[in-house]
Amino acid sequence: MKILRVLAPALVLAVLLSGCTGGGDDQVTLNVYNWGEYIDEDILATFTEETGIAVNYDTYATNEDMYAKLKSGGVSYDIAIPSDYMVQRMIDEDMLETLDPDNIPNLQYIFGWLKELEYDPGCVYSVPYMWGTLGILYNTDLVDDPVDSWNILWDEKYSGQIFMYNSQRDSFAVALKKLGYSLNTRDLTELEAAKAELILQAPLVRAYLGDTVRDSMIGNEAALAVVYSGDAIYCIENNPALAYAVPREGSNVWCDAVVIPKGSLHKAEAEKFIDFLCRTDISLKNTEYIGYSTVNTQTFDLLPAEMREDPAYWPGEDIFRICEVFVDLGSFLKEYDRAWTEVLASK
Repeated sequence: MKILRVLAPALVLAVLLSGCTGGGDDQVTLNVYNWGEYIDEDILATFTEETGIAVNYDTYATNEDMYAKLKSGGVSYDIAIPSDYMVQRMIDEDMLETLDPDNIPNLQYIFGWLKELEYDPGCVYSVPYMWGTLGILYNTDLVDDPVDSWNILWDEKYSGQIFMYNSQRDSFAVALKKLGYSLNTRDLTELEAAKAELILQAPLVRAYLGDTVRDSMIGNEAALAVVYSGDAIYCIENNPALAYAVPREGSNVWCDAVVIPKGSLHKAEAEKFIDFLCRTDISLKNTEYIGYSTVNTQTFDLLPAEMREDPAYWPGEDIFRICEVFVDLGSFLKEYDRAWTEVLASK
């Protein structure tokens, strides 16, 4: 998840059982594990009111934190919401339950293309939750060239006015797509070519930033920045001179998904919760709260026109076709680690 909010406390008891049915010692409680500030907690109360199923809500800061806690086996969660590449890793390591689509009828409202992404084609183990893209946030007062290609990040005209992500997968995604390669390449020659591009670019880069890129771009500190669409939406809301584009060479489209960890004690109730999240009215409320792109076809139709026409929120079908999700690179990730270290050392 490319989060733009301040993380919530580590543990939140989101729903109490006041006013709901089915109380007592046999009350089912779902243990839900999610990113901080990544759900409208009011809908948790609604779920309990409608079903009599309580929700114990716990949060994490990164995919890796979530994975480590589940892998340890010391805890039992019924729901988690990892990102695409982590879903694939958990599938490969037999950490997820398969889903029964008969128990998730609202799955029909999920965009078809999101149900066929490479990490879990057919939604056998996961259901899409939120999605977005990686692109270029630019200041229209400082940039007078078309922003439709990654090449602009190598333009000496903008030397010292470029922010890159302090992230190896994201920065290499930019260079790899610029060269026409897959951002999931396991070809060492292609990776080395992308490394050479990033080393060539390094003198032009003002800084490699993380979340602080948002405040920096809102404050007009640079002309161009590589950001995720959720961050772009936040920045544009706070500085109308900013705009966002996904380059024509393609980019990363990320997707967070709802899964049921292996060993869940309440699989049927967890599937009921997933179906609830896919319900149009609940999806709309959740989308409005979080601010990321909806996965629900009916929810999309209910959004204001300015959101549906905003390229940061909805880049369009032509962009979907040239984007890729990140997949787990396995042991080849060490080559990215090495190459990224060499890029940073060249700065």
